[in-house]
Formats: sequence, C-alpha cells, structure tokens
Amino acid sequence: MEQQQRHEFRPSWDLCREVPYIQDDQMPKKRVQCLKWFSCAIVGILVFVLALLSKTSFLLLITFGNNHTEIICSEQKPTALLGIGFVLIVPSVLLLLKSTWKFIFKSASMPSKKTLFWVLFVEFLVALGAAVLTIVAMPHFDIVTNVMILNSVSILSAVFQVVAECLAKEKKRLIMLPVCSIFLIVTGYVLFAMNYLLFESSLEINISIGLAIVGTICVSVNWWENYSTLFAVSFLEGISRDVAQSRNVVCIISSLVRILVTSAVVGAYVPLSGREWKSVKLVFKTVVVSLVAIQIASSALCRWFVVVACKMHALRRSFVLPMYLASITVLAVFLIPTSVRLPNSNQTSSCFETFQPKSSDEWLYLMLTDAMITLNTRDIVVHKKTGGLVCLGCSALSWWLGLMLSTVYIWYLKIHRIERTQDLFVRRMYEGAFLEQSMLLNTRFEIRKRIKERKHEEEPIRVFLCATMWHETYDEMMKIIISMFRLDKYRPKTKEQEQSDVQFEFHIYFDDAFKDVDNGRHANEYAEIIVDVIKEVYTIFSEEDPCIFKQRPALPRQKIINTPYGGRLEYTLPKGNLMMVHLKDKTLIRHKKRWSQIMYLYYILGWRLNRQYFKELKAGAELGSLKENLKKDRENTYILALDGDTDFQPSAVMLLIDRLKLYPEVGAACGRIHPTGTGPMVWYQKFEYAVGHWLQKTAEHVFGCVLCSPGCFSLFRGAALMDDNVMKRYTTKASEASHYVQYDQGEDRWLCTLLLQQGWRVEYNAASDAYTNAPQDFKEFYNQRRRWGPSTMANTIDLLGSGRLTSQRNSSISKLYILYQIISMAASILGPATICLMISGSFVFILNMDENLALALAIVPPTVYLILCFKLKSDTQIKIAAIMSVLYAFLMAGTILSIIGDLVKQKTFLTPSGLFLIGMVVLYIITAALHPQEFSQVIYGLLYFLCIPSGYLLLVIYSIVNMNNVTWGTRETGSQAKTTAVDTIKKKFMNATCCRCPCLESEDLSEKILPAETTTQTEKTHIPLETQRDHEFQLSPHQTWIEHLQMKSYEFPLDEYPLPLDEINFWIELQKKYLEPLKENKEQQEKVADDLRELRNKVTFAFFFCNALWLVATFFLQAIGDSISIKIPKIYPNGTYDPTEVFSLDPIALMFLLSFTVLLLMQFVGMLYHRIYTLIHFVAYADTEIKSYRKQSHQSHQMLDTNHQPKMYGSDTALCFQNPSARSITSV
Repeated sequence: MEQQQRHEFRPSWDLCREVPYIQDDQMPKKRVQCLKWFSCAIVGILVFVLALLSKTSFLLLITFGNNHTEIICSEQKPTALLGIGFVLIVPSVLLLLKSTWKFIFKSASMPSKKTLFWVLFVEFLVALGAAVLTIVAMPHFDIVTNVMILNSVSILSAVFQVVAECLAKEKKRLIMLPVCSIFLIVTGYVLFAMNYLLFESSLEINISIGLAIVGTICVSVNWWENYSTLFAVSFLEGISRDVAQSRNVVCIISSLVRILVTSAVVGAYVPLSGREWKSVKLVFKTVVVSLVAIQIASSALCRWFVVVACKMHALRRSFVLPMYLASITVLAVFLIPTSVRLPNSNQTSSCFETFQPKSSDEWLYLMLTDAMITLNTRDIVVHKKTGGLVCLGCSALSWWLGLMLSTVYIWYLKIHRIERTQDLFVRRMYEGAFLEQSMLLNTRFEIRKRIKERKHEEEPIRVFLCATMWHETYDEMMKIIISMFRLDKYRPKTKEQEQSDVQFEFHIYFDDAFKDVDNGRHANEYAEIIVDVIKEVYTIFSEEDPCIFKQRPALPRQKIINTPYGGRLEYTLPKGNLMMVHLKDKTLIRHKKRWSQIMYLYYILGWRLNRQYFKELKAGAELGSLKENLKKDRENTYILALDGDTDFQPSAVMLLIDRLKLYPEVGAACGRIHPTGTGPMVWYQKFEYAVGHWLQKTAEHVFGCVLCSPGCFSLFRGAALMDDNVMKRYTTKASEASHYVQYDQGEDRWLCTLLLQQGWRVEYNAASDAYTNAPQDFKEFYNQRRRWGPSTMANTIDLLGSGRLTSQRNSSISKLYILYQIISMAASILGPATICLMISGSFVFILNMDENLALALAIVPPTVYLILCFKLKSDTQIKIAAIMSVLYAFLMAGTILSIIGDLVKQKTFLTPSGLFLIGMVVLYIITAALHPQEFSQVIYGLLYFLCIPSGYLLLVIYSIVNMNNVTWGTRETGSQAKTTAVDTIKKKFMNATCCRCPCLESEDLSEKILPAETTTQTEKTHIPLETQRDHEFQLSPHQTWIEHLQMKSYEFPLDEYPLPLDEINFWIELQKKYLEPLKENKEQQEKVADDLRELRNKVTFAFFFCNALWLVATFFLQAIGDSISIKIPKIYPNGTYDPTEVFSLDPIALMFLLSFTVLLLMQFVGMLYHRIYTLIHFVAYADTEIKSYRKQSHQSHQMLDTNHQPKMYGSDTALCFQNPSARSITSV
C-alpha cells in the first residue's frame, strides 16, 4: 500500500511528451580533445625547434672565439666575444625594462638592506660565473664538451634538493635521484679534467678547466630561491619574503648588476688576452649579428612557449621532453652533417677576407665544419686515443644524465587548472647562455609531502547564484531554472561529494510577486509560473529511467516559508544542492533590481557569512583565528549575479571561478554575453555585442581593467563586495539628479566603478559563454539604451575624475590606461558629429555635392530631431527615429556602393575612403576568424553598418535628451507576458492532470544514485484526480498566499515551515535600515523631476556644444580650402603614382582618422593577446575536466557495482521499451 502511494504508473494512452531542450556540456566533445592534443603538439614542436636554434647559435658564437676556428680570423675574435656578451646581457635588459614598467605603474616596494646586500652578492657571483664560463673558458674546449658542460650548472640544485628532502624526511627512493645527479655531475667534472690534463695539458687549458668548473658552480647558485623556504632557516625565509614583496626593485638591481659585470668581463678580457677591438665593426655586421639575433629571438620565444606549455598542462610532452632532447639533438646537428663534404670549390681559407659563401647551404655547412674543427684538432681525435675519447663521451653523458635526474621532479609536478607564471617559475626571466637548463631548474620545486598536505588543506569555494526576476515569461524562466539544475547535476552535494572543490547554492529574488485579492494578498501569475517551471524541470532532472513501463516516484516534499519581506520557497534539488526562491512583496520591502541585489548581498555576506563567527566569538573562540578564518571565508565566497533569463553551462561558471580562485586581486569577472532572439534588432545587437567583446572588452582586460561586468552573468568575490566603500556605499539612496542616472540606471557599472576605485581588478573571460534575451522591438531597444548610455557616461566620468587616486590604489589601472579611456570617451562624445561628417561625405559621394553644402544638409535632420525630442513624447520620438533610421540605412547602402564605384573609377583602392573601408572589413573578418565559433556574426556586420547613423546619432540624441526619464523602459507593463503566462499555466495544468513527463535518460551514471536527503522525502499522500481538480478551480477567497501556492503545486507538495526568530529579526532590521519601501512624496518627486530636467539641459548643452565645435571647425577648414589641406598623391596598386592627381584631407579629419586607427589597432593587439590566453585556459580546463569526469565516472561505476540491486516487478516488466524522445540531453 505504501509503495502504491509513493509510485504510480504512467497513463498508457497518453505517453507523448513536451519537454524543453536541455544541453549538457559535462562531457567534452572529441574535437575539444583534438584541439588539446593539436595545441600541445604545436607548442611542443615550437619549444624543441626554438631551443635547438638558441643553443646551436650560441655554441657557434662560442666556437668562433676558439683560436683553431677559421670562419673568423684570429684578429677578429673579439667580435665573437662581443656577441657572447650581448647574448648574456639581453635577458637582463628585457627584465630591466619589464620591471621598470611595473615599478612605475604598479608596485614600488623597496627591499631591506639585508636583502639588498644578499641580492647584490648572489647576482654578482652568478654574472661573474656566467661571463667567465662562456667568454673566458668555453672557447678553449671542443664542441662536445661545450654542448654538455652547460648541463653541469644543476649541481647545487641537486644538493639543495637532497638537503630539503632529508629535512622533510622524504622517502629514500625520492632522495636517491638528486644524490645520483650529484654523483654524475661530479663524475663528469673528474672525467672532463682527466680528458684534458692527461692528454692535452697546458697552462692555458688548465686555467680554463678550473675557471669552467668554478663558473658552473657559481652559476648554479642562481636558483637558490627555489629552495630557500625548504631549509627552515629564518635568514633565507625572511629574504625570500622580502624579495617576493619587492620583486620589481630586486629585478631592476639584479639586471643592472648582470649588465655591469658582464660588460666588465668582456671589456677586461679582450685586452688581457692580447687582442684588440680594431676589426669588430667590419665583421659584426655579418654572421655574428645574425647569430646573435637568432639566439635572442629564439630564446625569448622559447621561454614564452614553455610558459604556454606549462599552463596548458603539457609539462611532459611539450616542455620537459623537448628540453631533455635539445642537448642530444644539438650534438647530432654538429656531428652528423660533417660526414658530408662540401662540393669542390676554389677556396683556400674560410676566413671572411678570402672567401664569401654564395648560398645558405654553404653558410650552414661552413659554420658546422668550423665548429667541428675544435674537436678534430684535438690530440685524442687525431691520434684516436681511446681513453681520451671514452672520458669525453662519459663526461658528456654524465652531465646530461645529472641534469635529467636533478629536474625529474618536474615530470610529476602538480599544477592547478590555471597557474600564474610567478608560481610556475621562481625567476622572471631566462638565462641566455643556459636556456634549457635555466627553464628546467627555474621550475618550482616542492616536497611531495607538503603537496599532499596542502591539497587536503585547500578549502572549497562557495558560490551563491543569485538571479533577479520581475516580469519574465515562461520560456525565460525555463532557461535560468534549467541552468541551475544543470549546475546541480554537475556538482552534486552528496555524502560522496563532501570534499568537492566548489559548492553551489541557488537564490532567486522575485520582485513584485504578490497581488491584491479579496481579503488578502496572493502570489501573482509570475510567481505561479516559477513554481510550475521548477516542478517541470525537477521532474526532468530527478527521474532516472524514462522507460514507459517503470513506475514513477513521487516528487519530494519541499518548504514554503512566510517571511517579513513576503515569502520563500526552499527546494532541495535532485543532487542535494539548495535552491531558494525569495518572493518579494513591494508593500513590505523595496523593489527593483539594485535593491534586490542589496537584499542578497546583506543576506548572504552579512547574515549567513558573518553570523557564525560572532556566535563562535561569544562561545569564547580565539579572536586571532576568527579574524583569519573570516578573511579566508570572505575570499572563498563568490556571488554569481544573474538575470532572470540567463542561460549558461557549468563550464562557463567554472571558468569564471578559475579567474577569481587564482588571482586574489580580482574582485569580479564576467563572461561573453550572447544576445538571443529573432528579428533585425537582435541581429544588430549580435554584431554589436560581438565587436564590443572581441575588441573593447579584451583591450580593457589586457591594458587595464574591464569597466563594466554585466549583472546578467558576473562572478563577484565576497571580500571585494564587503570592502570599504563598496557594499555599504551601494546602498546609497538616490537623493540628487545625478544619482538617479548613475546609481539606478546602470547599477552594474556603478558597482564595478566602486570595485575599481577601491583597488580591485575586474576581468573578462571570453570562453565563459552566457545567453540572455535581447530587445526585439525598436522601442524596447531604444529605451534600454536610453538607460545604458547616460549611466555609462556618468560612471566613466566618475572613474576618470578620480583617475589619479584610482591609479594609485589599483595596480591594474595605470595613468596610460586612464589616458586611453579619456581618448575613448572623447571619441564617444564626438560620435554624433563624426556621423554627421560621414553622412556629408555620403552626400558628396552620391550626389557630387559641394562639401560645405553637404555638411550643412547632413546637420539639419539630426538638429530637427534634437528639437523635436524636447517637445514630443518619448513614444513619438522613437517612431520618428525609426523612420529616420530607415532613410539613413538607404543612404549608407548608397554610400557603400558609391565608395566601391569610386575605387573602380579611380583604378586604385589606395584612397583614404578605400583604405578605411577595406581596412575595417579586413580587420573585422580577421577578428571573427580568430573566434571561429562566432564567425557567423560577420553576416550581421552589413546590417550593423547600415544602422550606424541610428545607433550612434539618433540613439545618442534620444538618450541625452531623455536623461531625465529614469523609468526602467523594459518590461514595464508585461501585459503580453501575463497573457502568455496564463495560457501556459492552463496548458501545463491540462497536461499535468493526464500525463506525467517521464525523465530524460541520464548520460552520467552517477545520476542514478540519489542524495540521501532527497530519497528520504519521497513519500506523498495520493490525492484522487477529482479532488485535485476541485482544489484547483475552487480556491477559497480567504486563503493565504501559502495555501494558494500549495494548491497550485499539489503535485509538488510544499510544507509550511516557520522562519527562525533570529532571521526574522535580521530581515526586520535590514528592511528598516536599507530596504524600507519608498514613500511617495509629490513635492519631493516634483523637485527631483525639476533637478533631472536641469541636469538634462546642462548635459545636453555641453554634449552637443562639443559636437558643434567639431563641426564648425571642419566647416571652416573646408571653406578655407586647399591652402591648409593635406595632399596625398594618388597611388596605384602596382606601386606607381600620378603626381598630377592628389587627394585632399583636412588636418582634423586626418587627426581623427589616425586616432581612430591607433585605438582600433591597440584593441586588435589586445584581442590577439587575449585570444592566446583564452585558448590556454580553455585547453587547461578541458584537460582537467576530462580527468575529473573519468574519475567521477569510475567512482560511480564502483558504487553501482557494490550498491545497485535491481528491483523485480514481475516477468512482464522484463521487456522494457524506451521512449526515443527521452534523449534530449545532448552533449556539447
């Protein structure tokens, strides 16, 4: 009997269903894996090739300094030594420039005297050792020795590893690896010394051997910082902390020391060796310059690609393996080609003065042969002394194996999904002479035990998803609810997942959710829709088996709570996560989006987060530990701000979490917002959003900070929101006219402005995709931008006004970035005048009109529209704008055709208009090609171009003139949505009474294991169908809103629960202090309206006065004529030009064109940089998620094998038919 109450069969006569389309990206596609492998393979090949070029070119410079080589004559040997000096100095010069830039625009902390003296000592030692080794000693040795002796610089790193692991009491097998490395390197030293002392001993050689060994040991001190914190020595630990805090100054000092010491060694050694600098200039222009350039470029690129390989989680195949093989391959490059002889020629000497190679092959062969002279002239090779050859080979092999064993820890290095470069590598720059050795030894070393301990100590991230709703339709609500349930499935909250890295909780804040009825208030139709949507989506995600012959489990009982602000619904989702729907009554609490945000900020961060620590303090907990724990909790608590119609995948959320988790200075991060809908207005917005994200947001991210993190999909750090002058100031009630524009019309941008001014960084992640509905109606679009335009301008001016203070507090915002934003702001302000000039140019092109007359004619329509906007209602203004937009679109179409026709007529595209048009088209196509998933947006580019006058002229006029209108402008009435809602409710009810939607089949086996708290709440009293219908259509007029929703949700039972007393007090106090409903005061409203009109008049005058100045200046310059115009000769595509035909361009137009071009190119460069790092992050995410998914699936299989006991319903149920339509969860 109990079983029958809990389960019921589906109706046999009505099995067809209507289910929403649900996408699931938990399992990446094969193309993602292919992209990962392809990217890692390309990076690995580039690392290997670049390391090969770097090492080969450097060794060739070394051999040129050998007295036995012939490619550079003996009197010109200082040229090669000078080239070696350049190779040693260039990394220090690059580090000096980078650190100086950061010192000026970012951190300028100074080190202590103790740290300063230590850095000077170490850098002097390393620079002296590197210069003596490469400039003084190595030119005296053969090529085999020179290739492998560089590997011996790992000796002290191996020693430090042994000491650190012994202190940490690591396993003996781990300690033996660096011990063997020390033994092999020392053996290499001994064999190296024996090889020369026993067979070719001389004073010069003996001195060089000693200098080489001492030099390698001095260079090996370079990576002391990698082990300084592992020895438990307070002196080294203190210096390491001080160096980390004052990194920029330390790098500047170390770079200067390196440059001075290397220059001194080069300058002193040449005269001490009996040589002069006479012939340096002659030879330095040829092969040495080429080798130095190749070495510098390949080393810098190789270092960058190594960083890329590490961040892509391809350490083994794309970093360690290519570096290990570099030395062996270089040795093969020198040894193998010498078996092939050069074709017969008449040269008697290879010196530049007597012989010049004619081809690149001869050049390469000549240099390789010259390098082999250093080996072929040795006595052990000439006389084939076996002992000497064995010593040579064994010493080279010992050094190579020693480097491998001392860096084998990198093979097992564990890194996070995304890592900072400073966390991967200890020093900021590479060593020019020891590229592969410096990159390997510079990689972070960690004790295995500490890695495991730190892994267990990592605290999970708590993410609260907070969506604000008002008058969303059924379909819009369905998107956000499905997204939340999808995330619940992605990160279950079960006993098996208690140690999950991320924990989610879902909140929906529903504005104006109640309506007046007889003798009380009930939830309105929108609240009924959300209940119905949650029920339907819950059914889809909770039902395990869609088989039509299986019994269906009843939906678990949920909670409904009466609250001081209205009401709350609490759902435990199928995978255990909690969802709260807060129904706001506007008669009890302040409504609209900003106040809903303040509501959840104080509830989650103020009440939920802080309360537990105050309880612990009252219980007698230690104050110091409470402060530290509270600080960590604030930093690890994130809030994902959402709109009521946002659609997103779990991967989008995780990618944003990565940004905040890795970078503690990041206060907020936003994703790529995609507008959805149909119609021309949506098409226009698709390209507008694409260009804005492709170029503008990426440039802001790269060069400074993103100025606006949209509230429809942005992740905020709790510590940033709770910082001074952020959350508290965000509660400010608008009391002045400017407040209404800045605070209430663009609350998302204002919140980001507060974060930036407080020193937090705001970032953009292009791989984090979210979809939201865009206005499909011209009127709705104009009203939306009427809010956005003035608020954007107000917040940008506020930020620029505090630019000096902001640049001091925010390390990501430099004064140059402030200048960039000033130029962008000026371009935005002068946009209408620029469009008028473009329209006048169209008149000139199409009608062959006089320039001044065309300019006057272009100004008249917008001026008339400006005047009409002051006189007419907003709806009439929009209608006029729509008509003018169509006319302007025809004009723009004619302009495009006229420009193309003019290019054909002029027989060249090298004209100002032609270059501008072609350049813009090519740039946007290239930009779109770098976003292959969004390349189709280019199709809407033509519509965007046709609508430029509407978007940048008419819309600007409408927004500025209607600045005093502070209504929301969208979803104001919602009449259409209400009709849709009622129809949907009726439709869903009729379906629900006769058909239960079977669940989709899950692709994740772990879904079959329900959370314990969910399975224990499945009991439900069976209600006869007739009784259900009676309850549905015969509601008592005196029932409360709770009873009303309980009757509406009879299939998904809602049990009434009381709210705890302390939380009731919290809501009452919060309402009284910040969220008390605003009282209507006619006098105050009239005053605010007058102030808004006065502000509108001032802003309108200033805004259009600037545009008028721009137009008047252009008019007078055109009137003056050719006397001040800039003449540009007509150039044909074949390179010839006609001096009799010129194009005239006035200075203002040229200045604007150049400024616009520079801004666009800067954004394009920023986009390229951002795309590369977006790819790196995406590949790293795909790699880690694949491993995580496989691990989770493996655990699920094991649990199913141990716990699953099939239930028998009889022999008839053995045959099971599955509904094909059930598989609507699709992997992407």
